[in-house]
Amino acid sequence: MTRCNMVKFDDIISFIRNLYKTEDFLPLHEPIFIGNEKRYLNECIDSTFVSSVGKFVDRFEEMVAEFTGSRYAVATVNGTSALHVALKIVGVNEHCEVVTQPLTFIATCNAISYCKAKPVFVDVDKDTLGMSPESLESFLKERTSFENGVCINKTTKKKIGAVVPMHTFGHPCRIEEITQICKKYNIPLVEDAAESLGSYYKDKHAGTFGKVSVFSFNGNKTITTGGGGMIITDDEELAKRAKHITTTAKVPHPYEYIHDEVGYNYRLPNINAALGCAQMEMLEEILANKRETAKSYQEEFSNKEEITFITEPKNSKSNYWLNAIILENSKERDLFLKESNESGVMTRPIWRLMNRLEMFKDCQSMSLTNAKWLEERVVNIPSGYVR
Repeated sequence: MTRCNMVKFDDIISFIRNLYKTEDFLPLHEPIFIGNEKRYLNECIDSTFVSSVGKFVDRFEEMVAEFTGSRYAVATVNGTSALHVALKIVGVNEHCEVVTQPLTFIATCNAISYCKAKPVFVDVDKDTLGMSPESLESFLKERTSFENGVCINKTTKKKIGAVVPMHTFGHPCRIEEITQICKKYNIPLVEDAAESLGSYYKDKHAGTFGKVSVFSFNGNKTITTGGGGMIITDDEELAKRAKHITTTAKVPHPYEYIHDEVGYNYRLPNINAALGCAQMEMLEEILANKRETAKSYQEEFSNKEEITFITEPKNSKSNYWLNAIILENSKERDLFLKESNESGVMTRPIWRLMNRLEMFKDCQSMSLTNAKWLEERVVNIPSGYVR
């Protein structure tokens, strides 16, 4: 590492430590418990309803539905299971392909695979880090045909069962345009909103554009239930079906065990939901804190021409779940990653592109110029609650 780079990166690392007021190891993101978490957990334990039935599950679902402006919410054990079920209830199966972006967390493609479908990759936009409407429309226009109201891949002859954009790091993609494209081609839109609780596009909450959408409440998310996910939709029938198959497809009965299809044990335990309820009560404060942190980063990096801080896209309000910077090239990225992590400040590169992973390398792809460019340059920096 040259002395020039060392000085530049030392300055950034010092700024981050000063922002968080610590010389200890600084994680990328950690949960914050500043509300009724202990009280609700104790209530849950005292009631003995710690598993998949209890008042906190219902309350958590209601709170998320109300906050996002959706009619229905169904809690699940994690975000991946939520996406699996979301895809299943819109009809994705082994005869389908699902159009998504290569710049995403592995859960997106894992959920597609659980349905025995295959992903198709289209490019992302550099400013949103999310699905490019132009790349999506190019794929559908050039490589599919419309047969009896169904969009079919000309090469594989498989149905395009869904389009799954992901709001990367909580920054909304151009979801309104994607919605219109999906309507034009009669394809269900399933939003992977796992990272975007508290993010908005044109004053409408991320995750409320799709036929069905999902959130994640993993330990590193904006709010957490330890694990946990949520399916949201305005469609009553889809909500009922999601609830049914996430609770082992058990037919309601006072005491008999009758199941009418293969279901999943994906229900969120009441004890996790108790944590979620307390977290939801503090969500506005957490979001405000994260925006202040992002503002501090933006001001710091505005004077560094060689590093770009990723800000909320046009027409959007981001939750800034994970803050990120763009360095000049992969060499600079690797130098920064090495220096920061060796200094006890956790940073990480963006995910390896899905089409470069062994299990998805043979999937059909459009030109992925922007995704590749971002993969070589983007780094996440500490983004937790600043006390």
